[in-house]
Amino acid sequence: LAQDITGDWHGLLEQLRLRVVFHISETENGYTSTLDSPDQGAKGIPVTSTQFKNDSLTITVAPIGVVYKAKWMGSEFQGTFTQGGLQIPLRLTREAVKKSKRPQDPEPPYPYLEEEVQFPNEKAGITLAGTLTFPQGEGKFPAVVLISGTGPQDRNEELVGHKPFLVLTDHLTRNGIAVLRFDDRGFGQSTGDFAAATTADFATDVSAAVSFLRTRKEIDPTTIGLVGHSEGGLIAPIVASESDTIAFIVMLAGTGIPGNELLALQGRLIEEAMEKPLEEVEKSAMLREKMIQMVMDSDDISTLKRQLKAYLEAEIEKGDLSSLVPKGMDTKQFIDTQLNFMATPWMVYFLNYDPADALVKVHCPVLALIGEKDLQVPPKENLEPIEKALKKAGNPNITLKELPGLNHLFQESETGLPQEYGVIEQTFSPKALAIISSWISEKTK
Repeated sequence: LAQDITGDWHGLLEQLRLRVVFHISETENGYTSTLDSPDQGAKGIPVTSTQFKNDSLTITVAPIGVVYKAKWMGSEFQGTFTQGGLQIPLRLTREAVKKSKRPQDPEPPYPYLEEEVQFPNEKAGITLAGTLTFPQGEGKFPAVVLISGTGPQDRNEELVGHKPFLVLTDHLTRNGIAVLRFDDRGFGQSTGDFAAATTADFATDVSAAVSFLRTRKEIDPTTIGLVGHSEGGLIAPIVASESDTIAFIVMLAGTGIPGNELLALQGRLIEEAMEKPLEEVEKSAMLREKMIQMVMDSDDISTLKRQLKAYLEAEIEKGDLSSLVPKGMDTKQFIDTQLNFMATPWMVYFLNYDPADALVKVHCPVLALIGEKDLQVPPKENLEPIEKALKKAGNPNITLKELPGLNHLFQESETGLPQEYGVIEQTFSPKALAIISSWISEKTK
């Protein structure tokens, strides 16, 4: 009898602590399926192809560069899930997988007030949706707007099952600070087009959030600050440089060097930490730097896509880059993944942008924190230029700290590698939380 593989198949990507569910059905023309990633809130992702022959299953999701190859082992599938450069063992069974433990996630009832809010960004013609939390009792409270990192993020900045902004919000509000966090434009309940937006556009969303806070009777309009993580730490100085009403900014893994330098550096650091062979690291660096230059020189996205595609095809044909194509991924999928990442309005803006341009115009108090093990925004290379630019602004009120043992998400970590983010149970180091809240409390006395 032929094996019936239709129905729901559940698995856990251990390295990322992410659950996946494949829904397989059979048609006259073979199998079709969809993919859910419950921990990322993604449902019904269309699968490009589903093949099952001689006890071998191959599932390809081309738009996100996913390939799963597995063998039927009597009652379950055992195989490898490949995406980008990641290869993760994955078993699929009929049994649902329990959600990962995140002990820091706060549970209601909260000892503070929480309100769902919406506010307009009139400049962009969009509506942003978020959550405002503020302490109980009368009073005009100091407040912060939280600004998320790169990629479409919800108000909790949720990734690999962690909700850093939920944990940070809870901590700050319990310490007397009101917090506004919101879904990125075009994501969650906010309207707008995320894919067409650049860092400069996101800065206007943050300005709109500040304007909204100024209308609230619970908020002291003279003590509204910004707390930005990663790209959010790039956006906070842009907003503060254009407005004299921002009381302070906190840069969490915010950058101090231009985008082109940062992307080149983080790629190399991550590959070295993964202990890839030196020859492969060098090849990868050459490819990355060439693509970065092509993006910086471009003035039109569709032309850029054509040029990048032609360059990658030629290099792979020569054999120079074929070793960089992950196992289980064909060259077309590899090229598509690179194009989707590099050929966007956001990337063109980011690579050409120098954070010093805004930092030299920031005159409010600044707290800049970077984890010692951060491979995405390395501390040595970024804290110094941040300090230099702020001093050039004549800003006397700056605090910069490299936090021992912490990674890009401010978790206590072993290696700092992104693959570790989901495996670590901790969402946000309590030491980092305490530094942030006590600094803000001191600045808003």
